[in-house]
Amino acid sequence: MLTAINFFVKWAMVTTHDRELRDLSKLRAAIAGKIEGKSPRERILLAACELFYRYGVHPVGVEAIAETALTNKMTLYRHFRSKDDLIVAFAEQHAAQYSEVLHRLLGGSGTPEQKLKSWVDHVEDVLTNERERGCALANAAVELDPKHPARAVIEEYKQRKYDTLVAAFRAAHYREPERLADEVFLLFEGARISLQCGSAGPVSRVVSMLRTLLATSPRLEATALPTE
Repeated sequence: MLTAINFFVKWAMVTTHDRELRDLSKLRAAIAGKIEGKSPRERILLAACELFYRYGVHPVGVEAIAETALTNKMTLYRHFRSKDDLIVAFAEQHAAQYSEVLHRLLGGSGTPEQKLKSWVDHVEDVLTNERERGCALANAAVELDPKHPARAVIEEYKQRKYDTLVAAFRAAHYREPERLADEVFLLFEGARISLQCGSAGPVSRVVSMLRTLLATSPRLEATALPTE
């Protein structure tokens, strides 16, 4: 019975995606402002990012990407040798954007506590965004073969994110910054996966859980702080 239900759900999702992919007029209208005045390569990458995030990397074909980018397959292949190259570019763009946000929130000015508060506020914004359907990179990683070159891009970004959190917790003098980073990382990543699966209940509590975790995790005593 469970197998039959899983098959039906998967079939329904694919069928819905197929119908939407056959009619790209709404998507083209939604991203018209983003692609206006852009070069063909920029339009193609923007269209790919939108389509891959909405429907996944496997269901989306190069025809749909070219059509959404207001170009053709010949132009697409002039800029990207294959769909796999386009997937790598998609992963690199998202990794760069996410890294910029992390650097702005956790590497900018302010006290360590202010930076962490800004990051948690950002997490809340992400999880309450009505267009949120999980992390674009995590979603893609699930679909891709472990040897796909985009997987290395995704794994490198996730490691940088973890390392950035460790550094932020160490700067705030938490006693076990690596363990705290493990807990926070799993909470945020798990929440986005839960949201992608249609379960908004646990997600609604994640931000308060994060704030409680940061408020109650032990910190080094003043006398135990490292000296410069």
